[in-house]
Amino acid sequence: MRLLFSTLLALVVLILAACSSSHPPPPPVGNFSNASVTGQYAFSLTGIDSKGAYTARIGTFTADGDGHITGGLVDVLDLSTGQSASTISVTGGSYTIQPNGAGLALLKLNGGALQLSLSLQSSMGGFLIQSDLTATTSGSFSLQAASDFSLGALVNQYVFDLSGVTFVPSGNGAAPISVIGEFNANGTGTISGGVMDTNNGNLTPSGATAISPGTYEMDPTNGATYGRGTISFGGYTFAFYIVSSSQILVMEEDSLGGSAGAATLQSGPVPAQNSQFTGSFVYMVAGASVKGSKGPVARAARFTADGNGGLGSISLDDNNNGRYTHVSQGSNITSATYSIDTSNSGSGRGTFTFTDSNAGTFKNIFYVISSSQGAVQEISAGIIGSGPISAQSAGPFALSGLAGNYVFNWVGVQLGATTAIPLQEDFTGQYALANSTGTNISGTTDYNELGLSGNLLYTAVDLNGMLTINSDSTTNNHYKFAVNGTTSTTINFQTYFVSPSLAYVVTSDSNRTMAGMISLQQQ
Repeated sequence: MRLLFSTLLALVVLILAACSSSHPPPPPVGNFSNASVTGQYAFSLTGIDSKGAYTARIGTFTADGDGHITGGLVDVLDLSTGQSASTISVTGGSYTIQPNGAGLALLKLNGGALQLSLSLQSSMGGFLIQSDLTATTSGSFSLQAASDFSLGALVNQYVFDLSGVTFVPSGNGAAPISVIGEFNANGTGTISGGVMDTNNGNLTPSGATAISPGTYEMDPTNGATYGRGTISFGGYTFAFYIVSSSQILVMEEDSLGGSAGAATLQSGPVPAQNSQFTGSFVYMVAGASVKGSKGPVARAARFTADGNGGLGSISLDDNNNGRYTHVSQGSNITSATYSIDTSNSGSGRGTFTFTDSNAGTFKNIFYVISSSQGAVQEISAGIIGSGPISAQSAGPFALSGLAGNYVFNWVGVQLGATTAIPLQEDFTGQYALANSTGTNISGTTDYNELGLSGNLLYTAVDLNGMLTINSDSTTNNHYKFAVNGTTSTTINFQTYFVSPSLAYVVTSDSNRTMAGMISLQQQ
């Protein structure tokens, strides 16, 4: 089950791609209601089922603004069943939004139901976790632009980030997989080319691999209504749902295994040489080790690129199966470089590597989506993982500029010694951050812990704690959350602010490996 951790952030890494780096005044808690969720929303969920196997769902639901789900469509993949993905209609349902933006939704499906806990980042969408105990999955939902439900809306280059499980080569069993890259859609149903990188637990990293021509098409029955279609490239076949012309949600539907993620339109010029890649960047990777501990891995880091192939101001926090390590710029960093791929000019592809004499070598591939964001794939020895990379807004960050209302999604594995089988964990919730040096967090969370040894769900659990800003606020700050449910626990996060509106977090605890996002609520 631990090897499947690399599947869990396939969508979380790009949930808030449109999140502004500015810090607008936070909405007063109490402004959200059922009317805040009105329209048609695309969503994606990935995780594990009650048997410990990879599962994924992508689809859409329609909310009427008055607490009713009036329709929708869902593609479902569950590798424990041995069956191919299925497409299921949403026949109805209900939802309730609390004033703080937390809520519950029930989607009635042909032959079953899907229960969700949600946290609104805004009326445009937010975070989801599955809360019916048939599986533990996390993801996001986003308001769809129905005017973009056509082939012609999907044109130009898209960067994709997919993760999941692979069954190939035969005989080696299931293994985690990460695939990132970019493809070129011509607006009439042809993928004219591109490049991708595959990191497969059964193989060595592929390096840059050309994408042979492929195809995409709208679903003749459901495309115009729900934005559903299919796309094939690089030997894979996927279902997709259009969020807008700028992004589609995708899920693998072939015999090679299972994966899911997003493809996002490249905007603006991408760097063609090292001199065009400069500034401060924050990235996060969630995945698994396939050597040594063979457990979950979560990393967050910050660096600066100098425009000449050199990296500086490195700070990294790593949780490898409960073993926490911090790396800082200094005498232990023996090399730190980056390189924009000039062999695949225009792709936005690059690499960066740095070596710490104690912690080892950290090696990554990245694809630039825009001047402010991209996707990153870890290819360090024995590590399979991926996540977001974002330009960091100018610091320093201070409590006086961070106070406001936030939502979050954290995903990981609970490694407690009293647990016979480590439990998959998914958290979502909302809290207010006050401008105080004492206890400055107050909110609630829903979370589940699903493992072969038990199924546990907790709802509306009190959450408090403290954010402590480091002397260098652009590096690893400290969030301490006290989750005060039936069984109380404390979770410590090393926190890297992308901006006052967005942070990436990884745990520094020995009893869990977890990564996630924290985002400012906007009305």
